[in-house]
Order: sequence, then structure tokens, then C-alpha cells
Amino acid sequence: MLDRPVSELSKPRRRLPDQRWQIYPQKPEFAQNLAALTNISPIVSQLLINRGMETPEQVQAFLNPESLVLPSPLEDFPDLAISLELLQNAIASQTKIAICGDYDADGMTSTALLLRSLRTLGAQVDYAIPSRMHEGYGINKRIVEEFHSEGVGLILTVDNGISAFEPVARARELGVAVIITDHHDIPQKLPPANAILNPKLIAESSPYRGVAGVGVAYILAVSLAQQLGETKGLIQPMLALFTLGTIADLAPLTGVNRRWVKRGLQHLPKSNLAGVQALIQVGGVQARGEGAGGAGGAGGAGEQGSRGAEKKITNPKSLKPEDIGFRLGPRINAIGRIGNPQTVIELLTTDDMGVALELAMRCEQINASRQEMCQQIEQEAIAYVEAEFVASLQKDRVLIVVQPNWHHGVIGIVASRLVERYGVPVFIGTYEDEGHIRGSARSIPEFHVFEALEYCHDLLGKFGGHKAAGGFSLPAENLQMVRSRLIEFANQCLEPQHLKPLLKIDAEVNLNHINQQLYQQLYALHPCGMDNPDPVFWTPNVQVVEQKIVGKGHIKLTIAQTIDNQEYKIKAIAWRWGDYFRLPPRVDVAYKLRENFFNGNTSIELELIGVRLPIQVQQFFASPPTPSSTTFEYNQRHYTCGFYKNGIEAELRIKNSEGKVLAMQPGHIIGLLGTNRQNAKEVDISQPQYDSIIQAALQALSVLSADL
Repeated sequence: MLDRPVSELSKPRRRLPDQRWQIYPQKPEFAQNLAALTNISPIVSQLLINRGMETPEQVQAFLNPESLVLPSPLEDFPDLAISLELLQNAIASQTKIAICGDYDADGMTSTALLLRSLRTLGAQVDYAIPSRMHEGYGINKRIVEEFHSEGVGLILTVDNGISAFEPVARARELGVAVIITDHHDIPQKLPPANAILNPKLIAESSPYRGVAGVGVAYILAVSLAQQLGETKGLIQPMLALFTLGTIADLAPLTGVNRRWVKRGLQHLPKSNLAGVQALIQVGGVQARGEGAGGAGGAGGAGEQGSRGAEKKITNPKSLKPEDIGFRLGPRINAIGRIGNPQTVIELLTTDDMGVALELAMRCEQINASRQEMCQQIEQEAIAYVEAEFVASLQKDRVLIVVQPNWHHGVIGIVASRLVERYGVPVFIGTYEDEGHIRGSARSIPEFHVFEALEYCHDLLGKFGGHKAAGGFSLPAENLQMVRSRLIEFANQCLEPQHLKPLLKIDAEVNLNHINQQLYQQLYALHPCGMDNPDPVFWTPNVQVVEQKIVGKGHIKLTIAQTIDNQEYKIKAIAWRWGDYFRLPPRVDVAYKLRENFFNGNTSIELELIGVRLPIQVQQFFASPPTPSSTTFEYNQRHYTCGFYKNGIEAELRIKNSEGKVLAMQPGHIIGLLGTNRQNAKEVDISQPQYDSIIQAALQALSVLSADL
């Protein structure tokens, strides 16, 4: 027999994604009853149950968000009335107003939204966005003093300011009024602003609780327009900017976000904003036929146009959240990361289509540079982690990666990819100069980034964020102490089982049920996004019949499932999974459904987001049956097979009558074939001749296990 582990002789390959699969408990009877009561399909009913909806009323409110009766924002935001009064007085007296924005998509769309609306309402208004490269996030004393020297009497922050105690205090000293509009987590000490609008300060039950920075700006702008009786022509442009910013910022698509984003997606293709049309053209986005609705404002009873939303529009077309998330949003965000945010503000405020197209093309070019930069930094970061930290990840439970010469405009994206890869919270930074580090953080569900940063507050410079993400700076000399403090915090809130990416799966589906009809049924859940994710399905024990690498490390494949002696095949794509190529011949797959448009034809494909060895194979290798060997016949030849402990893992060995042995370990695509280890050759066990005999051996062992 072969007596050394396969891994000693075979070239190591990256294992399959190391994920936690959490499959929702299925409630077929309950789903059937709810489906009958609400006139939806049982599969959609089960998906809604998975998202916390259990009554016909909850289902109705979700499927038809226009049926919700919203409270007036004046009731839910305590400081909204004084904010409106300050703005009305500033407009009436022509006092200079200045907006201090942020350089991400949320901050830039918020800035553009308030600039457009305030100018339309007759205000004298300008803006400033701090330099990402030299100043970092949020309003600062330099900006405050510059505004004051220019005669500004009212500062309006958007998507920042809730943690800016000193800059706001300085503004008040100088006699400048301040309205903070923000959505980030609340610090222990609030700044001394005249008014603060932040959904984290209002009741958790409020439908406005989940709005992003652009949502707060939208509520403020629409409320002001309503008070002044000047809503005509204002609502739809603001709705377009709200929709762009909300999706790009990954705000939850629940409550008013779901209601307004649904409208916004329907109106974006025909938006009269030149910048939006230019982005859609340059981004190659195509609107799809779907149900449509009207535009509306921020309030409850005073909401503009909300009652007309149920009317069908002739030849309705709608965008989908992924059009913004993957096409429009990145082009906006790229500017804030490595370009000048003024480009985006001009793009979203110009009415000249020629100017808009020129600016959109600039966004396109900068986004291409951003993609290349991300890829390079990601590769460097992975090499550094593999060399320095991967061995201690289970003990540390958090990853702190700091290197010189990385562009801090894109390290947040790289942080997200490292979280995806290693399943732990990631804090990534680069040196601004020899003495200072600036960074970004991204998280897993069980770890709160803002609380972690607060835990290190005495060692940091500026910091801010929320549960899932944050930004920070620190003196370089404090790096090791910050690392120790974050490891301490992570060990308080994370258990070893948390340190794998969590994959939430809605339901099991066989490949013969995947068709246009199922895909159309899922439209009821749109728009999908944060807190209302795209449905995720899984299919067990499929055969990978074709696979190849395409583009920049994606796997394109065809999978098959045999049901009642009939084979069903479907194409699939696994983005950025080049490291896992080749996939084993048989796997369980988890996926989303996607439409593929090619040569005028539309087909449904799978977007793989999870893969694992079939559950029975996992169980065999984890706890082989005792006795763990048997004989079987395949193609009229006799074989023996069994599980043997070799190294750390069990190994499956199959021996023919001539004494040749095929040995394999779980998750490996390379096996060994020979009479002993010394003369064994490496073979690709995904090839049909090897896969077939492995399946026959597992079947024989399965029968053995069942008979025990």
C-alpha cells in the first residue's frame, strides 16, 4: 500500500472555499399556507419566511411598499424642524451655505443632491470635500476656518460630522451655524451642532432608521421643498441621486429605502439628469422590462406622487440594484478613491449632456486604473498574509495588514476581498509618511468594527464607521499596541467557528426546476440588496462536466444532475475563483440565479458563491466506517477500497487485482497512482476514468456503512 500522504508528493492546491453553510430550516406547510393567503408562489413564500416575514400583512407591506403609511419625518427626526428653519432663514437672507461632503459614493451623491436642490430653491450654496490623500474622512478645522473666511454663515455636513466634535465646536466659536446630516454610529460625546439629523438617533422601529447619508439628505431636501411649496421638478432628480447613493453605500433595502429605491430604479433609465444618463451609457447598462411605479417624496401624508405609484407605465423599463452596485457605483466610487471628487459633483449637477459624457468617460478611465491597482495590492497583501499571519489566524481571530506604498484610496476594497478569503475581520493600512498610518476595516457578522476602534481609541488618531466597516489613522509607533488590542477585542467576541465566511442559503433546488418561470417569480423580492439579499439556492452532489478559466481568474463551468435517469445540465460562473481551479468532479453547489443575454437569447445561469464536497463524502472522510474497507466490482473487474489515516487526514485508497493503488485526499484534485509511493505518478482524479471508479468505491463504502 502507499504509505505517505498524497500531499507530500502532489503539488498543493488551494482547498475549496472554507465556508460555513447555514441552510434555512424549510417550512413547507407554513410556506404553502402563506402562499395561498397572499397569492404568491410557495418558493417566494419560503424566501420571505427566511427574511423574517410570517404574516400576510408583513408580506403585503414587503411586496407592495407603497401600501405603507409613512409617518412624517418631522415626527421621527427631533432636529428636522430646526434644520428646516435654519435653511429657510439662510435662503431668505441669502446667507452663504456651505456643504461639507465625503469622497465615497454616498457622500458625493449626498453633496450633489443638496447642491442641486438648494440652488433650485434659491440658496447661495457651495461645497468642499476633504482630501482623501492629505486629510482623510470628515469635516476638519481647516475647512471650517476656510468657510468662515469666505463669509459662510451655515455649514451643512453630509455623510460625516457625527464624530467631529472639535471642528464643529470651532465653527460655533466663529459664529457659524452647523447642521450635521450623517448616518454613522453615535460616539460617546455628540458635537455641539445646532441640529443633528442621524437615523441612529431615532427610534429603532422607525421606517427611516436604515437610511444612508444620501437618505438623510433626501429627507431634508424634500421636506424643505415641501415647506417652501417648491416640489415641482425637484423630486425625481433627487430620487435618482438617492437611489445611486443608497445602493452604492450598501444601505439596507428595507423600510423607506426599499420603497424609494424601487421607484428610483424604475425612473433612472429615463432620468432627466445628464450625469445619470451619461453614466448609464458609459457603463453599458440596459434597462429591463419589469413592473414600474411613480416617484415620490420624503413624507407620510405629504408625500408627493406616492399614490400614483401603482399606475402601470407604458413599456416599463427598470434597472436592477446590481446595475448600480457593479456598474454605476464603482465608476463613481473610483473617483473618490483615486481621483478628484469634484469630477463626480460636476457630473451629477451639470445639465449639459456633452460635459456629462466627457466627465463620465473620465470616471470610466479612472475606474479601469482603480481595478488594476486593486488587483496588484490584493496579490501583494495575500503574499504578505500567507508569509506572516496565516498560521496564527485561528489564534488572533483578526487580520491587521500594514504595508508602505499602497494607495489608501483602494485598500478598503482589498480589505473586503481579504475578509472573503480568510473569513476574519480585516484592518488594512498604509503609511501616509514615516510617522503615520491610515487604514480601512471590513468585518464579519459577529464583529463590530466601530466598537473595536473605540476599544483602541487612546492609541488612534481619527476614526469612524459602523458595524461592518470603518476608517482610522494612528501614529506608526502604536502599530504593535493596536494589533495587540484588536486581537484582544477579537478574542472577546469571536469563537473559532466564526472564522469562516458565512453563507446563508435559502432552499434546495434541483436543476430541472431552474427555468425562466422560477426566475420571474423571484422578481417579487426585488430590489435585493443589504438586509434583503438575492436568494441563494443549493443543489447537492452535482457533476462538474466542463470547467475552464476565463478573464482575470474566473471559472466558467457546466454542471449536471441526473434525476430519474435523465441528465440536466446548466452553465455557471464562479467569479475570481481561479485559485480553486480545478474543482473536484462532484460537489454540492450554492448559487444565485442570473440572466445571460447572448445573441438575442436569454438563458438562466448559476453564479456560484459556494462549493463543498458532497455531504456523504465529507462524512466518510471525517469519520470513516468501521471496518473501513470493502470489495466491489466495476466494469467486470474486482477492487478493494478503504479509508486509511495518513498524515493529518484520512485518505481513500482503491486497489486493483494487479496491486496498483489509486490514493486521494478530500479537496485535492491530484491523486497518486502506483504500486508504492516511490514510483507513483500524479493523476488528475477529475478525469472521467478516475472519477467513475472513485464514485463506485464511495458507493460500496456507503453500502458497507448502511449495513453496519
